[in-house]
Amino acid sequence: MNFEMDISSAIQYKSKAQKARVLTENWVQKNIVCPGCGTGLLRYANNSPVADFCCSVCVEDYELKATSGMLGKMIPDGAYRTMIMRLEAHTNPNLLLLQYDAEHWAVRNLLAIPRYYFTANIIQKRPPLSLTAKRAGWIGCNILISEIPAAGRIKIINDRVYEPLKTVLHRWEKTKFLREIKKTDTKGWLLQTMRCIDRIGKREFGLNDIYKYETSLREIFPNNKHIKPKLRQQLQILRDRGYLDFIGNGLYVIS
Repeated sequence: MNFEMDISSAIQYKSKAQKARVLTENWVQKNIVCPGCGTGLLRYANNSPVADFCCSVCVEDYELKATSGMLGKMIPDGAYRTMIMRLEAHTNPNLLLLQYDAEHWAVRNLLAIPRYYFTANIIQKRPPLSLTAKRAGWIGCNILISEIPAAGRIKIINDRVYEPLKTVLHRWEKTKFLREIKKTDTKGWLLQTMRCIDRIGKREFGLNDIYKYETSLREIFPNNKHIKPKLRQQLQILRDRGYLDFIGNGLYVIS
């Protein structure tokens, strides 16, 4: 597999940021297919307000975020208000998160995050720019990647090793049911339940394991006075959707 970028395609750029943008976008277009259907990605024109790539078959848009640093708990994004408006209108793109080696211009890791995992609570509002800044008062945002359930962080390349396409497509399909859920509160509960399951750290778990997070869920959903029944309801939904299997005696296993 080819992890090296074509340096000649950005030889005219002096800015390292511009060079990185061109090289990473060119690399994705040549080497990556849509993680939702396996079709090659088409590139939008530069500075498109929509996204960076699209799939001509399943009509999904993708925004590329690339960094030479570690893939941490958050990544910076654009204007806070614009992001919130796109979430409310369900027009936000899927995310491709790429880490590269800046010394050798080679890809190390690549994640895909489906757009239906994005909710307002994972968008962190940044302080306004100072009055002396060129865009004084502008308010940006961060995407809290660490708040997205593990199932929504789909590995395409892991430490310079490609995941099999069949595996990527399966992982994308497994939680595609979330796309159908438009109500913020309904989706919020499902995603938080999935996060609790991640924190348990076991493929097989029981009700008592997930009840341990009752206090933290009460802080997130202060108006809900029946946390345990609500958790049981979410587990049943995840079971019905094929994310979990119920094996009896209050025990579940991740499918």
